[in-house]
Amino acid sequence: MYFPASPAEEAVAAELASVRPALEPAYTGALGGARAAVLTRLWRALAFEPLPWVAGRERGSESLVLRLAGGGRLEGPLPDAYATGAYVREVLLDGKPHRQAARLMAALGVPHGEGFAAELDGSTASLALSRAGQPAAGPDDLARRTTREWEQRVVDGHPYHPNCRSRPGFSVAEELAYAPEHRPVVELGLAAVRAEDCLVTGDWPAELRDGGRILVPVHPWQAEHVLGRERPRSGFAAHPLMALRTLAPVAGGAHVKTALTTRLTSSVRDISGYSIETAAAVSAFAQALSERLDGRLHVTRTLGAATAHSPDLAAVLREPPEVYADAAAGERVLPVAALAWFPPARSAAWLAEFAGLALSVCLRVLELGVALEAHGQNLLVVVSATGAPLRLVYRDLADIRISPARLVRHGLPVPPLAGRLITDDAALLRRKLFGSVLTGALGATAGSAPAFAEAFASAGAAGLPATADTEALLTRGLPTKALTLMRLSPGVPGDQWAELPNPLNGG
Repeated sequence: MYFPASPAEEAVAAELASVRPALEPAYTGALGGARAAVLTRLWRALAFEPLPWVAGRERGSESLVLRLAGGGRLEGPLPDAYATGAYVREVLLDGKPHRQAARLMAALGVPHGEGFAAELDGSTASLALSRAGQPAAGPDDLARRTTREWEQRVVDGHPYHPNCRSRPGFSVAEELAYAPEHRPVVELGLAAVRAEDCLVTGDWPAELRDGGRILVPVHPWQAEHVLGRERPRSGFAAHPLMALRTLAPVAGGAHVKTALTTRLTSSVRDISGYSIETAAAVSAFAQALSERLDGRLHVTRTLGAATAHSPDLAAVLREPPEVYADAAAGERVLPVAALAWFPPARSAAWLAEFAGLALSVCLRVLELGVALEAHGQNLLVVVSATGAPLRLVYRDLADIRISPARLVRHGLPVPPLAGRLITDDAALLRRKLFGSVLTGALGATAGSAPAFAEAFASAGAAGLPATADTEALLTRGLPTKALTLMRLSPGVPGDQWAELPNPLNGG
């Protein structure tokens, strides 16, 4: 059966023919796989999230049927909550086949579905574009690849979000110029702002000052589309990292997190004043906490942060994770999201060793009083010259959660903080950690529920701290953000959650 190109797929093809015609055949060839990848993510959400218009779910021997509130029937393959491939090629809505997530969402006719369908269409087309430009790996490529190159190898974006490559507001030319998977060099600008009009925390470097002015690094997309002010000064060249708006200067030094006021996956990527205000205190606190982990966890320091009292004009300077690897000994640092392309990580023994390390460290940190958002982008692993997992590196402290009561219980100082980072609610703390390290990092690395269960069974629970958090992990379902429900609930603030079967207890 023929499934015609969608509006976004056609628009990308037309622009690609103008700006990069040599890439057009590869883009066209990647569309089928991109459609399946986004449809797989959407089917996972439909199968597990508490969507109000799903009246019931009937699991058969080979398929799952969703009974819809309006009387419709949606059928697809049995879902795997932790599968990160593209195993869903087609679902049936009242007997009619659908192979494109956007057209399926539009056909469902649910509240706010039309806007979400447009996002899914853009995500699919952008994912095909991301896959189109990937070079073949050479025989020595894995040995030579730097941390930055490993980051740029993560082509498919969020492993579970249907909006894995949604980049509204980006033209094809801008994706090619700024997106990490296309491996460009980006020229950051510098916005000169009077010091008295800025909030600065930490140690803002002399090279980003000019007399009485603070020079705030600005992403060129932000300068073009959002700031609406005089053009920033010429700045410096940098490589975009997995987060797209965070870049590693070509000349080396601190990584730069910039504001990028557009919605990528679920969130608008500006930088709040709260993040700038708390940056130095949170970084100092995290450094002290990491000293309690016997060298098994390092936290990249926030070196400086500045804002012109606007979330659209702010930047954070962060220590590169590579400083925590011994390059002379052949050690490397890989983001967990890149482990799918790391050959040692494909073995059950390696996964078991890594799972034991990640769970024992993150649960210990939680017991001490901090829930890390340890998904595949924030969590990195230091590996030996032979590829063995040695220790962890965590970056980006903007969305951790801190429990003063737990800190006090362990004789740790409570940082001088208030606001959204602070909570003593055990359920919220566990959701933050379990929903990232379990469902976002370990599950995505394993790639399927059986592989996830096998890795944990091999690792065993003996090395985990004997705490109430560990008991909850081993006896209950696993929380995960209900990412599709959140996109279909624009009037509901904050995170919403689903519960997944827990392979750690046979769920």
